[in-house]
Formats: sequence, C-alpha cells, structure tokens
Amino acid sequence: MNNTFNLKRFGLLLKKTLLERPVQMFGFTGLLLGVVLIMYVIIKSLAGFNAAQNISFIWGLPGGGFFLASFAFNYFSSNANGASYLTLPASHFEKWLCGVLITGVFYVIVFLLFFRIMDYTFVSLYHSGLDKADPFYKIKYDSVYLFSFNGFITARVYKLFIFLVGAMLVGSLYFNKVSFIKVAIILCVLCIGGFALNWLFAKMFFNHVSDAGPFNHVSLLVGSEEGSIELPDAAATIFNAAVAIIIPVLLWTLAFLRLKEKEF
Repeated sequence: MNNTFNLKRFGLLLKKTLLERPVQMFGFTGLLLGVVLIMYVIIKSLAGFNAAQNISFIWGLPGGGFFLASFAFNYFSSNANGASYLTLPASHFEKWLCGVLITGVFYVIVFLLFFRIMDYTFVSLYHSGLDKADPFYKIKYDSVYLFSFNGFITARVYKLFIFLVGAMLVGSLYFNKVSFIKVAIILCVLCIGGFALNWLFAKMFFNHVSDAGPFNHVSLLVGSEEGSIELPDAAATIFNAAVAIIIPVLLWTLAFLRLKEKEF
C-alpha cells in the first residue's frame, strides 16, 4: 500500500472528518450561508442589487472560507484530540489534502451553488414584479442582472480567498486555541502596518499625499487636481504574481510542512 496516498484510505479519512464533526463542518457552513442570505437581503433593500451582490460575495466566500478553515486542523486544542488525530492510519499528505478539499474545494462549490440560486431567485422575483407597461420597463429590467462569477471583482475575491484560507490553515496548526482570532489579529496588524509604512515613506518623498496603497500607488494633490504614481509595469507584474501565486503557494505548503512536523 502506498504510504503517501491511497484512494481508499483517503476516502475513509475524508468521510470520518466530515461525519465526526457535523456541527462544525455542516452546521457552521449552513450558518455562514444564512448570514450571506441575510446580508444580501438587507443590503439590497438599502443600496440595491449591485451592492448586495458584491458585498455578500466578497464577505461570504473569503470570510466564510477563512472561518471554516479555522476548524480544518482544529484537533490540537487538547492533547487527547491531537494525539488521536496524529495516530490515525493515514499519511500527513492525506490529512493535509483532506483539509484542503474541505475548505478550498467543497466550500467553494457549495457557496457558489448557494449564491447562484439565491441571486437567481431575487433577480427573477424583481424582473417578474416589473410592470411591462412602464415606459422605463426595459431600463429597469436591464439594470438588475445575475452576478458574474468571471468578472473583475470576483477575480480579486478568488485571490483573497486563496490567501486567507492558506493563512488560516497555517494559523490553525501553529495556534492550538482560538486560532481564528489570533490569525485575524495578525492579518489586521500586518495590513494596518503595511498601509502605515507606505504612507510614512510616501510622506518622506512627496508632499500633499492624499492616498497611498502598499506596493501599488501613491495619490498626490496637485493644486485642485489629483494625480497618481504607480509601480512600473515590470514591478507591478512581479508584485501581482507574488500576491496571487507565490505567497498563497508558500502558505499552503507551509501548512503541509507544519502538519508533517507535528506528526514527528
């Protein structure tokens, strides 16, 4: 039998992981989707469909994945659970892959299906409720449409999801207790620190700085106009590749190495 990966053994491990903690895996997933639904309805009534679709998707996918990932390797909050998990007859690769599939694949599929059904329902109800005799019927009908999973915003959300889930998987292995809170605090500190340092360096070199995005741009006030200094194309390409590919790969790999380290 292959010591690294065996399909039957992995299937049993995946089944055990999903069924032994139904409240955490299924209950919290249902709760997250319920929050997305409530958020969609409230924002739609206050700011319209476009805002509801964007905000609920942005918070639901990365935020939900981040929260769910905190339970993926949450076996080490007690010595008994940690020892029991480490002695399971499965390789560390299979255990890592199990966590990756649950948080990085299964949740994404469930969330996208739920979001599409929810969005289709509300958009259809809106369209069917319009008065066809209204002279502005066509404009009103075309102003509300299904949220695209292939747009500019969703591309950024997918990148954020991969980063946040990777960071949380690592955090759940390094912090045995309340990993969700600890990783969230660390990410907030890093984010605020990055903006603060970028603003500080921008102020050292330029006057009248109105905005400064870390490794992205510096906006300057020039009289009554506002201009922006951005990264050169080559530097921007390197930075974007690091954010979208290199850093997430390092995080997901680090989670694998940390899990392997715990087994020894």
